[in-house]
Amino acid sequence: MKLTGSQIVIETLIEQGVTDVFGYPGGQVLNIYDALYQAGDRINHVLTAHEQGAAHAADGYARAKGTVGVVIATSGPGATNLVTGIANAMLDSVPMVAITGNVPSTLVGKDSFQEIDITGITLPITKHNYFVKDVNELADTIREAFRIAKSGRPGPVLVDIPKDVQIAVADFEKSRLTVKFTEKKVKDSKILEAVKLIDECERPYIYVGGGVMSRDLGKKVIELCEKIDGCIGCTFMGLSSIPDSYEKFLGMQGMHGHYASSMANKNADLIIGIGVRFSDRATGNTQKYCKGAKIIQLDVDRAEINKNIIVDIGLVGDIQDSLERILESVEEKKRSQWQKEIKNLILEEKAIDELNEKKSTAKISPKKVFDIINKYKTEGTVVATDVGQHQMWTAQYTSFNKTRRFISSGGLGTMGYGLGAAIGAQIATGEKTILVTGDGSFGMNLNELATAVTYNIPVIVILLNNGVLGMVRQWQTLFFGKRYSNTVLERKTDFVKLAEAFGLMASRAETADEFDGAMLKAMAADSPVLIEVMIDKDEFVLPMLPPGGSIDDIIVAIDKESEDNE
Repeated sequence: MKLTGSQIVIETLIEQGVTDVFGYPGGQVLNIYDALYQAGDRINHVLTAHEQGAAHAADGYARAKGTVGVVIATSGPGATNLVTGIANAMLDSVPMVAITGNVPSTLVGKDSFQEIDITGITLPITKHNYFVKDVNELADTIREAFRIAKSGRPGPVLVDIPKDVQIAVADFEKSRLTVKFTEKKVKDSKILEAVKLIDECERPYIYVGGGVMSRDLGKKVIELCEKIDGCIGCTFMGLSSIPDSYEKFLGMQGMHGHYASSMANKNADLIIGIGVRFSDRATGNTQKYCKGAKIIQLDVDRAEINKNIIVDIGLVGDIQDSLERILESVEEKKRSQWQKEIKNLILEEKAIDELNEKKSTAKISPKKVFDIINKYKTEGTVVATDVGQHQMWTAQYTSFNKTRRFISSGGLGTMGYGLGAAIGAQIATGEKTILVTGDGSFGMNLNELATAVTYNIPVIVILLNNGVLGMVRQWQTLFFGKRYSNTVLERKTDFVKLAEAFGLMASRAETADEFDGAMLKAMAADSPVLIEVMIDKDEFVLPMLPPGGSIDDIIVAIDKESEDNE
């Protein structure tokens, strides 16, 4: 059938299984938005307050649903406003297709109104991008974009469509849902080498990351852990891939990871890294990382093997296939001494946490905040965050027992990510969604409260307000002689009144009892809610690795009295 380019865009999205898109209209996508209007009974569009919020919403949607997120923006500033969101998706390997309009082909390169070379700008932060010159190639280009976005190591793809291509007419034939590119299988000999290392080790530590999450391999990882009697730790991006209820899961390790997980990683004689990139936040000083331990790395992306840490065996290819073949061949073995060491580490961690909690003089400590969150959230509740201390407290203290329920910016560390992502995640899952944010991050994209209210999206915004840029201030306290350069905000904003002005139910909590009561009401509400929780500016995220340090230098406690007397 004959369709315009704009109609082809929408029909191809529907063909690819897209039910929800996020975006903001403008001059160079008016035709696409007209086609969206005509197909409104088959595809839902969410109008955000800003294109960056739309990109983060598509990102959060993709993470929570396990599918490709879609965002649409106009040319010029509309397209450039997507850049941070695209970069965020790239660094966290999130499948996304960004569709932008551009000026007519005849005006390209003439500095036309709102013309920008968005393909040039996004080349380093996309898996691939396209400038469509021929309407006859449009449908196949979008199909290929979806295939690239979800294949191998997932990531964002941008499709830039000039106005004349949107208006032009071409034949359109519906095609099938695109499938991922076939991933290569690792050679049997390499699998057997890995199996040999596992059979010979005494203290195995399985280290999982975003690659396990994106392929839903948590159950397989647990099977391997049971068979080899090891333990499991994760990266920040691996959170919620393994249920917290699993007794051998030690949680996140690294710069702000759990003590037991980080120390087990350090003491292991074999690290089995699955879908991880051994980032600097996870390893600390790479020269000292797990010295004496053998390392096996499973990853679909060859570039990640030996990039940050030199490994003994790199298995490049289909992670699920490699994991299943290792599982079939590895020897079942009990490692009771290793399990005894792990239990001692868990007890040490518990004692450290209890001591730090006793030292807190705040009316409500961060840990108490999350005890209350865990009390009210259900297994299906999605928890999203912005970036900062609140993000690390969420990672440390929140309990997850269902996959894809933790949504946060890892690689790029994008302040202002959370609200858009929480909106996208809620639409993807239909579940009550909690956003944990800080006063610094929240100020960056709080305009998306308008989106939450307009669509009556049941997001609970828990705003931890300490009046400072907490994580940066923590570094200034510990490593910069308490020279608090531009980290004390001293803002006069009344967040409760602000939220009410947007149309939210809002309250402020200064004690644990007040927060508990506010959470009870928020969970019962079927509309967006904001709870501002007043916390102490001197609450720190611990444990912590100092810059350039290793697990040997881990900071597990700070003497607040000596700090105050300096």
